[in-house]
Amino acid sequence: MTRFFTAFALAASLALPASAQEVTLRFQHFVSPKSANPKYFIEPWAEKIEAESNGRIKVEIYPFMQLGGKPTAQYDLIRDGAIDGGWVIPGYQPGRFPEAEALELPFMTTKSAEEASAAAWVYTQKHLMDDFADVHLIAAHMHGRGIIHKKGPALASVEDIAGLRLRGPSRPVTLLLGKLGATAVGMPVPAFPEALAKGVVDGGVIPWEIAPSLKLDELTDSHTDVSGENSLYNLFFIWAMNKKTYENLPEDLRAIIDANSGMETSRWSGRAHDIGDKDGEAVIAAAGHEMAVLDPEQTARLQALGAEVTEDWVTEVTAKGLDGAGLVADAQAAMAEFAGTASSD
Repeated sequence: MTRFFTAFALAASLALPASAQEVTLRFQHFVSPKSANPKYFIEPWAEKIEAESNGRIKVEIYPFMQLGGKPTAQYDLIRDGAIDGGWVIPGYQPGRFPEAEALELPFMTTKSAEEASAAAWVYTQKHLMDDFADVHLIAAHMHGRGIIHKKGPALASVEDIAGLRLRGPSRPVTLLLGKLGATAVGMPVPAFPEALAKGVVDGGVIPWEIAPSLKLDELTDSHTDVSGENSLYNLFFIWAMNKKTYENLPEDLRAIIDANSGMETSRWSGRAHDIGDKDGEAVIAAAGHEMAVLDPEQTARLQALGAEVTEDWVTEVTAKGLDGAGLVADAQAAMAEFAGTASSD
């Protein structure tokens, strides 16, 4: 009798029309659920998908890589179907997505993550869709302005950076830190607090928003930004699904994913970082830390060194068959197009 009812239930489920199917999607990221992108974008995005599908799509969000794997392997986990989707930093695999690096070159982006993310979506559509062809892309975005966080006093000049051991998240950033005379230590963001606590690094570069969840209000003493409208550095992200998972959805459910993808979703994801930056900066300020901004003269010196990094990068990728100068020009044009358009200001 039990077998009969089991077989009957299975047959009934297979007979359901496509429009009645229900699916569960498991998405993964690598940070605290209290940090900006999960709090202001990932979780609300999941709730919006569930609401617009009338509950037929359930989106489960797993922080801290709870489904397994390392942040550096996130793209492959999505591609291979180990998870249905997730948050990816392409720069965690140096050299794999070289055209994406143009977005991360020094002083490329404005300090608004929303503006930079709109530009990143445009640039991605033009240059990166072949790179990401084996996943289904939902959004592309940047985080907020990059800050140098360290033990000891804040930076007052370019010379103060020389000799420091600083964590860097991507190849363009480590190239810049090296140009400044620092020892660049590449590592994913979850490894940063332990490296600080053990003295492996003296500090590192991350945006304001994630500083509290990494306990930088306890592990560091000072925080230094640059003058002007552009960020010292930035990092490129994608929010993506397994391609087969997306393609196997019923047409009406695919349409819901599509309606929550693209330019406006990318802007939303960036805007989450702008909101989070304000939250994070307030937490650090309340801790009584030294918070400094390099003066325009020192910032100009940094920009000059950053321009050398960009020139070196253009030469390097051009030698590999890419149009380095064209990639930089397109990234700059996209950033200029959306400058001043942030809705979060």
